[in-house]
Amino acid sequence: MIAPMEINILIDDDFKLCLDKTWLRCVTRETLRAQELGPDVEVGLVITGPERLCQLNREYLGINEPTDVLSFPMLSQPGAGEELGSPFVTPLDGVLHLGEVIISYPQAVTQAAERQHPAKREVAILIIHGVLHLLGYDHAEAEAARQMSALESEILSRIEEKCL
Repeated sequence: MIAPMEINILIDDDFKLCLDKTWLRCVTRETLRAQELGPDVEVGLVITGPERLCQLNREYLGINEPTDVLSFPMLSQPGAGEELGSPFVTPLDGVLHLGEVIISYPQAVTQAAERQHPAKREVAILIIHGVLHLLGYDHAEAEAARQMSALESEILSRIEEKCL
C-alpha cells in the first residue's frame, strides 16, 4: 500500500479560523503533484505572523525585515555547496523530506488587497512559490525568474480547478 503525501500543517492560534487545513493540504498536494512527485513525500507548512517571518529572515538570511514566505529545504540545493552534501541524514523510510514553507498570513492578506484578489488565492500563490523553492527553483536570475513565474501560473490554474 502506498502512503499518501504527508503534509504537516501548523497554524498559529491567531489565524486558525482564517484558513482550513484541508484546503491548505489540497493546495500543497496539487503543487507537489504538478511537479510529478509521488506519494512518498513530506513537507511542513507553517502559517504565522510577520514578527516570526522577520525573525527567521534576520536569523537565516541576514535581512532584518518581514517577508511573505520563506522556505527551508532539507535537500541539497544545486550550486549551494552540494560538494559538502546535505546537512541532514537521509532517512531510511524512503520518504523524501522536502523541508518547510513558512507563510505570513497578515502579509498575504495585505498583498491580496493590493492585487485585488482573495486572500485565499494569495496564500495559494505563496504555497506554490515556497514549495518550488524547496524543490530547488529560484528567481535570482532573470531567466530563472521568468521560468519560475510561468510555472507558478500553471500550477495556480491547476489548483483553482481542484482546490479553490
